[in-house]
Amino acid sequence: MEDELSTLFKALGHPIRRGILDILKHSPKTTGELNEYFPEVTRYAIMKHLSILEEGNLVVVRREGKYRRNFLNALPLQEMNNRWVGKYMESTANSLLNLRSVVEQKGGDLDMTTTEQEQSKVFRIEQEVFINGPREQIFKALTEQAGDWWEFRIAPKGVSSHFTFDPVPGGQFIERWGGNEGAVWGNVYYVNAPEEIRMMGHLGMQGAVNSAYTYRLVEKDGGTLLQLSHTASGIIQEDWEQSHTEGWKYLLGTLLKNYIEQK
Repeated sequence: MEDELSTLFKALGHPIRRGILDILKHSPKTTGELNEYFPEVTRYAIMKHLSILEEGNLVVVRREGKYRRNFLNALPLQEMNNRWVGKYMESTANSLLNLRSVVEQKGGDLDMTTTEQEQSKVFRIEQEVFINGPREQIFKALTEQAGDWWEFRIAPKGVSSHFTFDPVPGGQFIERWGGNEGAVWGNVYYVNAPEEIRMMGHLGMQGAVNSAYTYRLVEKDGGTLLQLSHTASGIIQEDWEQSHTEGWKYLLGTLLKNYIEQK
């Protein structure tokens, strides 16, 4: 953990690297696009800064044809906040309290109202988190044991619900309550256990929205690097990308990570 923090602090130690993170917070960029923001710096220097950010796990790189697109991975910042800031600030909320507040205020719905802010758009979330545990254990926690740590519910406020997750092609991630009430969070369409599982599901969004998300598990340094990809398109409200970004950080970087590492 100390080595991870040292690498993280090193990655944050240069103003250009911090500037790159500020840019990626708004949208992913190629190396060439990032270079345009820093005309006084060579492309080679930008590549070196990106390499350091990638070592600190603050940037996730995905290949798209001949281009390398860089995505912000905020999970390490969440972990640093939990360790160095959060425990000294009892009044400070966790990264997902804004979404949790929506859940509570809407009686269990993550976001079931339409406002003038909705518009047709696309968002894509890429995150990585290192978990100190074997990927077989983490794959099982992500699927069969999801109800043990998955905190969010669509069930009406005050109604108890439970989850089932069948990690096979055609299987479903389902929340059930009452007699025949419930909601499908995801439909499984690809499984290569324990390396990868892909799903399509609403994830709290309602209406004309297509949403797909993938878990990939890569063995690394005696543990597992969990990679998340989540893409959504359609009539998407203005705050959904931010709330789902924070939601995934909390679910995977705090709840799942603690569930595995504190066993």
